[in-house]
Amino acid sequence: MPDFALSRRHALLLVATLAVVLLGASRLFGGSTSKSAPLPREPVVPAATASTPAGAPPGGEVVIDVVGAVGRPGLYHLPEGARVADALARAGGATRKADLAAVNLAAPVADGEQVVVPRRGAAGAVAASGAVPGAAQGPVHLNTATLEQLDGLPGVGPVTAQKILDYRTEHGAFRSVDELDAISGIGPARLDTLRDLVAP
Repeated sequence: MPDFALSRRHALLLVATLAVVLLGASRLFGGSTSKSAPLPREPVVPAATASTPAGAPPGGEVVIDVVGAVGRPGLYHLPEGARVADALARAGGATRKADLAAVNLAAPVADGEQVVVPRRGAAGAVAASGAVPGAAQGPVHLNTATLEQLDGLPGVGPVTAQKILDYRTEHGAFRSVDELDAISGIGPARLDTLRDLVAP
């Protein structure tokens, strides 16, 4: 009888031990299969470093020639969309003798353009400098002048000269110098400067 009780005790102990082992094994293997290792995260590349450096200007540059009554005449690089006022600032600003009324400071500058800042009372010298063929012999006639002749007038660049030609084509011959006031880019001050240099 004692041998049977001992065997039963051993059997119960063996079952209990086996249950503990199985429980531990199920937790060990069950936990490892339920939890998966986290996937490595890929680094995020900022969009700014993909093509252009941050802070780079969106547009290009233009090269212009600033001459006349400015502090430092010469060639200057300006960003696209710059105005004549920006060109004058880069060239050291206008001098005291500059006739700024003959310059459209708000006009945009184009690549290869020459910005001329005339001196007060020097309109005749500009006309005689050779920029306008035949200008020294008399006024520029608005109804026959070429783009180059109009471009050579003080304060009139290629863009405004083209507007004068377009106005002439659309409205016919100029009957008066005062009609220039209807052209965009020519205000009263510039008209006064051109009045003695042009004729219908």
